[in-house]
Amino acid sequence: MTETMQTRIARALEGVINPRTSEDVIRSGMIRDVAVSVEGRVRFTILLDAQDPASLVREVRQAVERVDGVQDVRVDVRDPSQSSANSAVPPVSRGAASPPSAPPPAFTPPKGRSLPVMGQEPKAKNVPPAPTPVAYPNLGRIIAISSGKGGVGKSTVTVNLAVALAKQGLRVGIMDADVYGPNIPMMMGVNTPPPVVGDRIQPLNAHGVKLMSLGFLIERDQPAIWRGPIVMKIVTQFLRDVDWGTLDYLLVDMPPGTGDAQLSLVQATHVHGAVIVTTPQPVSTGDALRGAKMFERVSVPVLGIVENMSYLLCAHCGKPTPLFGSGGGRALADELNVPLLGEIPLESGVREGGDTGSPIVLATPDSPAARALSGIAMQIAEASAALKT
Repeated sequence: MTETMQTRIARALEGVINPRTSEDVIRSGMIRDVAVSVEGRVRFTILLDAQDPASLVREVRQAVERVDGVQDVRVDVRDPSQSSANSAVPPVSRGAASPPSAPPPAFTPPKGRSLPVMGQEPKAKNVPPAPTPVAYPNLGRIIAISSGKGGVGKSTVTVNLAVALAKQGLRVGIMDADVYGPNIPMMMGVNTPPPVVGDRIQPLNAHGVKLMSLGFLIERDQPAIWRGPIVMKIVTQFLRDVDWGTLDYLLVDMPPGTGDAQLSLVQATHVHGAVIVTTPQPVSTGDALRGAKMFERVSVPVLGIVENMSYLLCAHCGKPTPLFGSGGGRALADELNVPLLGEIPLESGVREGGDTGSPIVLATPDSPAARALSGIAMQIAEASAALKT
């Protein structure tokens, strides 16, 4: 039974063509370590070169899901350069038998749109040199919106800045590099698989802004359990393989901290500037300081500090109440010798706009928060005007 299943799987995968090699994924030697359980659970590895389209993973998975008798599929993605040259398990071929002791997959991924879960890959013996950043002049000024910690409203700031810039007639895109918590789809009110024309992924559009997010490609409840090489591949493909057209600004929504996504972005392309989002309290500004220093260390200029949730305006008297303290953003900006771009008040409309996909700069443009965000967007445009593209 297992051998018959293997044969059906191999036959199905022969129909998936790698456009780089013009061969199917079986003949290209991309499929390894196929294990099939008696219950119809399938697990295998795909060796994905940096030049291969990430869409191959989805095509391979869907091809196996359509095989009669397959109940669940798990795909592990590895870089060929990190795979052992003397693997004990050869590439799969038609009629090959599954290893008799192969355990069934312990993880059951959701059906439908899916990307791989990274496995426990062997450590490379020789660490390759860092890639040379590639210039993308059609993307205009690439601005990273970053924070030292989560929960400070970085994605909220990103979408509102993008929409505010678009309202001024500028061509703006948002690249959601927060692969571990992609919130841009919800905050911009769109969440459908992006179409592919030729070899180019077409970004979605909302509120005059072009969008690309991992959230468009995976199910809402699917965790992204990825290590550095896969994060680097996703960031690179979002830059290289998305048909952005010609932009004035590409805002990159970064995950919190100073990890793989930040390093991948600055290695993949020339980042023209970074904006650091924080809240007033020291626990946030301390983390934001480390994030800013990371960008300085890799020669990315910090354009300024945005202090979010600065104060709560009383609904009755209009008096500001600093719920999270005050002065943190100003102190951080002074320490870094960069401008404080603005202080955004805490308003329920900001949260409501993020939950409903209607950014506050559109929903209530005359509110204090919307005015602050629009002012920050104009300051970023002014600060980046002198930057090299």
